[in-house]
Amino acid sequence: MKAAQAHPLPFNPAVLRWARERIALPIEAVAKRVSTSVERVADWENPEAKRQPTVKQARKLAALYGRPFLEFFAAELPPVPPVDLVPDYRFHRRPPSEIELVALAEVQRWAEEQRLNVFDLLELLGDGPPTFPAELNATLKDNVEDVARRVREFVNLPIEAQFRLNANDKRLLPDIIRSKFSECGVLILRQSGLQRARTRGMCLFAESLPIIVYGKEAPSAQAFTIAHEFGHVLLGCSAISGGPRFGKSTDKRKLIEGWCNRFAAAFLIPEQALGHALAAPDRPQDAFDDGMLAALANRFAVSRHAMLIRLVNLGYVDPRFYWRMKRPIFIREEEEYEPPPMRPPYYGSRYKNSRGDFYTGLVLEAWETGMISSHNAAEFMGIKNLTHLEDIRQNFRR
Repeated sequence: MKAAQAHPLPFNPAVLRWARERIALPIEAVAKRVSTSVERVADWENPEAKRQPTVKQARKLAALYGRPFLEFFAAELPPVPPVDLVPDYRFHRRPPSEIELVALAEVQRWAEEQRLNVFDLLELLGDGPPTFPAELNATLKDNVEDVARRVREFVNLPIEAQFRLNANDKRLLPDIIRSKFSECGVLILRQSGLQRARTRGMCLFAESLPIIVYGKEAPSAQAFTIAHEFGHVLLGCSAISGGPRFGKSTDKRKLIEGWCNRFAAAFLIPEQALGHALAAPDRPQDAFDDGMLAALANRFAVSRHAMLIRLVNLGYVDPRFYWRMKRPIFIREEEEYEPPPMRPPYYGSRYKNSRGDFYTGLVLEAWETGMISSHNAAEFMGIKNLTHLEDIRQNFRR
């Protein structure tokens, strides 16, 4: 007697096609990632072809498209509202591609969801939303040196603490700054999706709990990006930010970006501290020694790019040396940067690092006090395996 033939799962071809097209992913790329042919992927999206992916293939598609697996069985297309992107302050020579815009929209959507999650958790715990300190608000007319000094004093981060970081701990400066700025009522998130969009960072400003999103750059570059986006928070200005730049302009966006870049450099490299490390010349130098630049950058735990910008801003170096000689090199290095292979201390750490200690702490507190279940806590953290959630709890306060 022949075994009964298994019925194919009712995947909706229209949903499969919608999920792929919404992230502007070519069929060829999907076929390669799922280890199948282009023709087969096209058939999965064609209701006339009567072909379906296997469960394993469909789960790979769900992970690739960033959609829930069960969504592929929906009778209608999911009601996902479009994202109204915040202003783009990047200044690339070519306009953003569709893939970049989709990636930016996904990052912004995800970040806004995390902010709403924080409000839900605070309400469950009986706490009110944090407010950004009014005394830190700034305008374009404010001197960045004064603002940077005021912010350092407010968050209690003396430059001596930065100097005391040993060689192995200098990579922790972005985490230190992230923690200090988070205490000001800012939700700071890390999202690798920014890399697909030629974007250093993003600020989603709101009166309560503004958001900063940064990516997986080198740690020294991350510190500059976080400080730059905090500058946008100080100005009360949402933005998608590009690479560091400076210069005179009448364009409002360039004025804002220039102010935020100067603030970031002034915050990370206070003028007085730099003066103690290197005497200011009588006039801007036509060039600057690479070894000295690297040594100064290492002392302040910043990138050579950020250090040279600071030297130009303070009149140590002629701007033409930056623009003509060094900027193209720095940009290429940043675009080609690949983080070194490092084994995380525990698997769940990537979820915690993405959302930050403030967010993770709220989830754990709500879970441990019985306000939410373990499954709810896992959903808040974006975790499917509860073992990873337990890992986070065991390691969070070490």
